[in-house]
Amino acid sequence: MNKVTTEEIIQFLKQETYEGKITSESDVFREIGICGDDCDELLHSFQEKYKVDMKEYLWYFHQEEEGSWNNIGSSFFKSPNERVKRIPITPKILTDFANSKKWKIDYPEHKLPKNRYDLYINWLILIFLVATIILVTYYYKPIL
Repeated sequence: MNKVTTEEIIQFLKQETYEGKITSESDVFREIGICGDDCDELLHSFQEKYKVDMKEYLWYFHQEEEGSWNNIGSSFFKSPNERVKRIPITPKILTDFANSKKWKIDYPEHKLPKNRYDLYINWLILIFLVATIILVTYYYKPIL
């Protein structure tokens, strides 16, 4: 079986992300600027192409979640990725995973709350805004 090279992983990343400046030490998610669904798609392609077992992958150690810029609830309760120290993923690390066929990182001991209170707050704000718009639209009678 041929070993996967770091150069092959870099070419894979360039093809998947259309990013031209990737080195063996590039922090893939931060430097390329992808998160959320884009990361999921990239990692799914990586998993499929290189047949890597991703069961042990913990997203919140490596990337921000989609739409983290508008997560008002995280002002009160931290999201999972804000509760742990970030671990960068480089093409060099992805090469090791591709060759071993397993995502293997010894994640530090950590504990996440069972509930995502930051998301609950976001939903409450959204419901409040929608209800307000409906009420104002329904009860507003312009004076002619």
